[in-house]
Amino acid sequence: MPDQRHNSGRRRLLQSAAATWLLSVSGVGLAAGPQIVAVRVWPSSTYTRITLESNSPLNYQQLILSNPARVVVDIAGVQLNSVLKGLGGKISASDPYIKQLRVGQFTKTTLRLVIELKQTISPHLFRLPPVAEFRHRLVIDLYPEQNRGGEQDDPLLALLEDYNRGDVARTLPPEQAKDGKAGHERPIVIMLDPGHGGEDPGAIGKYKTREKDVVLQIARRLQRLIKQQPNMAVFMTRNEDIFIPLKVRVAKARKQRADLFISIHADAFTSPAARGSSVFALSTKGATSAAARFLAHTQNEADNIGGVSKSGDRYLDHTLFDLVQTATVNDSLKFGHEVLTRMGKVNHLHKHQVDQAGFAVLKAPDIPSILVETAFISNISEERKLRTAHFQQQVAESILAGIKAYFADGGMLARR
Repeated sequence: MPDQRHNSGRRRLLQSAAATWLLSVSGVGLAAGPQIVAVRVWPSSTYTRITLESNSPLNYQQLILSNPARVVVDIAGVQLNSVLKGLGGKISASDPYIKQLRVGQFTKTTLRLVIELKQTISPHLFRLPPVAEFRHRLVIDLYPEQNRGGEQDDPLLALLEDYNRGDVARTLPPEQAKDGKAGHERPIVIMLDPGHGGEDPGAIGKYKTREKDVVLQIARRLQRLIKQQPNMAVFMTRNEDIFIPLKVRVAKARKQRADLFISIHADAFTSPAARGSSVFALSTKGATSAAARFLAHTQNEADNIGGVSKSGDRYLDHTLFDLVQTATVNDSLKFGHEVLTRMGKVNHLHKHQVDQAGFAVLKAPDIPSILVETAFISNISEERKLRTAHFQQQVAESILAGIKAYFADGGMLARR
């Protein structure tokens, strides 16, 4: 019996020592360095984004090499794991910028990403702190080095480049009241803004419906309807699954000299019982309701979720031009009322008046701007509706009817 007790105690001691050693190499040892927990790739015609999500901030260095063109990113203290091994497989053959991507353990303490390119690009790398459900992120944005003459058709890339330099207002026209000629001497120019995109999915319903997908489908339907009108022209802040900073969305509308700006959303609320359509306009004096304040806060967080590389520029950070802005907000309220009235014919209204709050995406001083909450994606029945082509088309037709009613009633002609 004494021998058995001695052997049993010895086994427990060895097991304890082994467990401690395993903890030191698998738990504490790995925890000493950052670990990559997720990787994502967002290709688009404008730029491609690669995101590495980790449990702690990543320290990195970048190199740009030629013959062949490639970007090399070395990350300190990271070990190759199964998540990273799958990164190369996420590169699509249709990606306009990346030919292939390789990941390997360059040294015992350095992970290396080699991104082979299809053309010369300008990389923008930056880190983002944890926000919402995301942990620490290293973002690699790959922009084409040349705009390839596409600015006349779509100034997005040039505006993003200006934004990354900290001066998105560099080439924008001066803020001024519209001249009232829209629809008479020239077409009415409408900018549609499908909310969220890319790294930022927006709200997600119980059945995994993503806001960014639904609102893009609605915006495309509305775009087709507007193109059929004889006196209207239409542009989109995004027409693919791409992240666009809020200020760039506004800047694009001003660059295209838009007469109206319509941001389309399908948001969530803390209670799944919340339902109905809503329309919002800008308020420079505080929100008109707690719900509007909550919604503006969640929408304005889009930049933190989607990830921005620069946060300071002189556009929208200065004191707004009071006279122009006041007239614009008044027109926004009139326009919003017309849209809300038509939305009430196809869906329950959450509120029967246009609500107001400090939405960053509505801050163009000289463009009447509204944000349309088509329905609550957090409400199960409305999530189902949002997924249907029938309801999406109804929403698009309602917004178009609101546009027509606004201009038929004088619209911006009152400013002359």
